Amino acid sequence: MFKSVLVANRGEIACRVFRTARAMGIRTIAVYSEADADALHVREADEAVLIGPAAARESYLVAEKVLQAAKDTGAEAIHPGYGFLSENADFAEAVAAAGIIWIGPKPESIRAMGLKDAAKKLMIEAGVPVTPGYQGEDQSDETLTAEASKIGFPVLIKAVAGGGGKGMKKVDRAEDFADGLASARREGQSSFGDPRVLIESYITRPRHIEVQVFGDSHGTVVHLNERDCSLQRRHQKVIEEAPAPGMDEATREAVTAAAVRAAKAVNYQGAGTIEFIADASNGLKADRIWFMEMNTRLQVEHPVTEAITGVDLVEWQFRIAAGEPIPLKQEDIGINGWAMEARLYAEDPANGFLPSIGRLDHFVMPEDARVDTGVMQGGEVSQFYDPMIAKLIVHADTREDAAADLADACADVEVWPVKTNAGFLVRCLEHPRFIAGDVDTGFIAAESDALLRVGEPSDHAKAVAAMRIASPDFDRDGWSPWAVYDNAGFRLNGGRRRQIRAVMNGAPMVVDYPDDQTNLTDWVNVFDGKWVFFEDGDTFAFERPVYAAGAASGPASDGSLRAPMPGKIVAAPAVAGDTVAKGAPIVVLEAMKMEHALIAPFDGVVESVSVQVGDQVGDGVVLAVVTPAE
Repeated sequence: MFKSVLVANRGEIACRVFRTARAMGIRTIAVYSEADADALHVREADEAVLIGPAAARESYLVAEKVLQAAKDTGAEAIHPGYGFLSENADFAEAVAAAGIIWIGPKPESIRAMGLKDAAKKLMIEAGVPVTPGYQGEDQSDETLTAEASKIGFPVLIKAVAGGGGKGMKKVDRAEDFADGLASARREGQSSFGDPRVLIESYITRPRHIEVQVFGDSHGTVVHLNERDCSLQRRHQKVIEEAPAPGMDEATREAVTAAAVRAAKAVNYQGAGTIEFIADASNGLKADRIWFMEMNTRLQVEHPVTEAITGVDLVEWQFRIAAGEPIPLKQEDIGINGWAMEARLYAEDPANGFLPSIGRLDHFVMPEDARVDTGVMQGGEVSQFYDPMIAKLIVHADTREDAAADLADACADVEVWPVKTNAGFLVRCLEHPRFIAGDVDTGFIAAESDALLRVGEPSDHAKAVAAMRIASPDFDRDGWSPWAVYDNAGFRLNGGRRRQIRAVMNGAPMVVDYPDDQTNLTDWVNVFDGKWVFFEDGDTFAFERPVYAAGAASGPASDGSLRAPMPGKIVAAPAVAGDTVAKGAPIVVLEAMKMEHALIAPFDGVVESVSVQVGDQVGDGVVLAVVTPAE
């Protein structure tokens, strides 16, 4: 076994790999960008090396810098994590050429599965069922448009080198194909350096089923059963579970056998995931499940597999990379109970799920769940990287218990001032359809009204907020500059009804001042002059009305389109003088590796566009103005 490992990654996955390395007595080495100088993964490593500026293309994606760091520190092995260089065959080759152990599959396996079009052809040869579509070499607009029409709308455009939902666009109508193609190409070029795409038929009730596989250098390939990752938003996984609900033994045997055939077709070594798309319109049936792609690395959601199998997948990666055989035989790998994972993102569900960045002044995670994170209180959520800040994982005897436990864990999340999707996750997990296992990749979009509806703060929170806002201004007669009374000024019993004007999460409201304060605690979080309550994953911040002013991001009532976060302008489809319909894209901003379209808030005319493609803009900057149609 090697004695030291460098993790060519950052954040949560670097910390995860370090945890197993420490348990095995292996020295840990981190690499970091200037933006990550104080990051948790840097603090947890035995040694850390600066490799460049904040932008990933100048640091984490520069293979030469990472390899030099390994040489300078005497690292005996490199673990790539996921993302960045994890599926870069040239990097894997360079690592091996330098005499360093590569903790991953062979470069030829990565190449075989790295391009979705070539991988699908290979799977057809191996007898693995694939989704119908186009994966040809001709990438002209005319050919791709014609092939999409031949397949029939809706279609899914995918970057051939893509992953994690990047470079993936669903197109419902022929007239929208050109815009979807241009966006997929841009994201493919930006994220993977490859603008080529393939086109697939879009399954109307798809479920995302994937199988964890492992291969070793002795020719053995095993599977560790399946995961269901159907709960997605914009092709990004949100909640994952293992096993898959509704999967009977016959279907499981067929799908896992197909996954093993796929891995053997490329002489696979190490950890990999075979992803399938299933038509869920009539339950899970073996003949309605097709190969999508193979991820030649460890997956974000690997902890749910660890929970139901009792296997440390990172330890297996280490042992296989060191030449050892797979520790267990196929017949010894079972399923114990049910596991679920929720991805905690720094994002604002109430504002189109836009990423939320900044300092984590308050960061409290649940105690009754496994928490994999790469951030800490006092740390920073940067605009330069993926907004996932933690994974919450639970394991229980049944699916119902796992869902309830994970909802409780998400409800206990406390983060300030960065916004998170914790409350949204609670509502997903408690939704009757999810509890019943009636999920597909369109679940979030279909149930968005209920999932995005934030409830009222508790009576207790409102009462304490009223006390804090009013104090010390209430006199013995109940007067306060923040007070308001009912129309009559008195209650029916003759007493005054004392109410307090407040601002809650930026919106004005009126709360009752509690006459009976016997059972009220006077403790409350106070941040930035606001009284903050965390309830069921949601955050309720109260303040006095005088402090309520603030600039909005995104579309304003006056038609001003403001940058919701710092980023780069990648498209400006509208120009001054254009007549636009409500919802038409005006400016497209790229931030945190994703594109965000700022759209016309109403029918009107573009009065001005103040940016050009390539401009870097700050948070809240006015990018364009639309005036309403007469």
